[in-house]
Amino acid sequence: MTARRGTKGLTTEDRILWHKVARSVKPLPGVELEPVETVEPEPPALPQVAPGPASVPPFISAPQLPKPATRPRPTGLDDRTHGRIAKGRLSIEARIDLHGLTQAEAHGRLLGFLRQAHASGLRHVLVITGKGTSKGGDGVLRRAVPGWLATAPFAGLVGAHAEAARQHGGEGALYLRLRRAGPAG
Repeated sequence: MTARRGTKGLTTEDRILWHKVARSVKPLPGVELEPVETVEPEPPALPQVAPGPASVPPFISAPQLPKPATRPRPTGLDDRTHGRIAKGRLSIEARIDLHGLTQAEAHGRLLGFLRQAHASGLRHVLVITGKGTSKGGDGVLRRAVPGWLATAPFAGLVGAHAEAARQHGGEGALYLRLRRAGPAG
């Protein structure tokens, strides 16, 4: 049996979201819901400005945004392995191109491809998602595939992934390191 966790560490927004979710579910027969307190979000505090001459409006500087990283950090794929694949010292054993597929088609094909590659004992594969439309869009599959890799059917197959090097598709492709296949049983 697992211990119940309280909401002490949750932010106000988290508690509001949780209460909305809790109100939307139907309890199991014989189980009563705990009363839900309604919490309204607090409005953000406005910066206090020292009084000055009435003719000069106060200057409020814009918050500084963090500088983007030069290359996204790999998700579990270490820099040494990433570099070896990018330089061709570690071979890409298989590749799949998901261009032009719907999310449902791409999901099914990717899962089948990864299952077959994993069963064959392959370790490093390339998944080409595409960069998106030329009109500045960022690509549906480009956004979706990394999220899929964290879900149940994929997580058992994929140990790590990272954006591919430029010569392998750059931000429109991913290197995947597959988990080692267990003993046949």
